[in-house]
Amino acid sequence: MEVREILEQARDAVTVRRVYGKPIERGDVTVIPAAAVQGGGGGTGNATNGGGGDPGSGSGVGWGLRARPVGAYVVRDGKVRWQPALDLNRVIVGGQVVAVVALVTLRTWLKSRR
Repeated sequence: MEVREILEQARDAVTVRRVYGKPIERGDVTVIPAAAVQGGGGGTGNATNGGGGDPGSGSGVGWGLRARPVGAYVVRDGKVRWQPALDLNRVIVGGQVVAVVALVTLRTWLKSRR
């Protein structure tokens, strides 16, 4: 696969279709899912061998894409409402951080009472 083909695929991957899903209609309600999409890539062309040896050739391309749901637009009776998604991983990590801080605080408080 050529570098140009990879870059074209990368460009096509980060489009509005990745951010907004297909509308889902049920009765008089339409739901349009939304996601946060991040992408990045890099590449190189010809290279030389380290140490000043004979010139070599090489190329490489890397690409990454991350998408996570953030919510949905809910359309009902001509009115649009934003409904955020619950990111359970953030809730769990937040609870763990609060628990650790509480335990360290409790430990410090108990040591100071002795």
